[in-house]
Amino acid sequence: MAVSMESIKELRAMTGAGMMDVKKTLEETDGDLEKAAALLRERGIAKADKKADREATEGLIGTYVHHNGKIGVMVELNCETDFVARNEQFQQLARDLAIHVAMANPAARSREDLDPDVVEQEREALRAEAKAEGKPDAIVEKMVEGRMNKYFAETVLLEQPFVKDEEKTVEALIKEAVATIGENIQVGAFHRIAIGE
Repeated sequence: MAVSMESIKELRAMTGAGMMDVKKTLEETDGDLEKAAALLRERGIAKADKKADREATEGLIGTYVHHNGKIGVMVELNCETDFVARNEQFQQLARDLAIHVAMANPAARSREDLDPDVVEQEREALRAEAKAEGKPDAIVEKMVEGRMNKYFAETVLLEQPFVKDEEKTVEALIKEAVATIGENIQVGAFHRIAIGE
């Protein structure tokens, strides 16, 4: 099926994908923009996973100071080239992540970055809580795992629901950016300073 230039332009604006990818995907989906956009996102996230091993040694520091002046955040966001670091979409992502850290106050970037003693204390507290409810041991362990996943979603940056769109996690947001921008993107260190919390 032949696709119109208008459809190609519209899908490129929606997804940021390349011209040939857009044209091919529109042909595959018989010109259905929504289906094509969804397919491009799926393919982009698959490509993003492949790029995760590439070295990200460039980037920038995203900053945010809350309107009351009592919360300030700096987030290190890395990419592969300084060209991407100067890209407006990349810079906006860095700022959005700084805003997210200000609002969600994550304790660590990933599960692996959490203090193992704190994680084990949380696990033991949840286990004791589940046992106090009189549940059998097999059920207790399932409850503990479910509650630990909830704990990680509340405390780990990459697993938190993104504050501007709680339908996706921060990790999903970054993967979408990787798919659109075409380079490996990783969050490095972040620091949140708050007065009076």
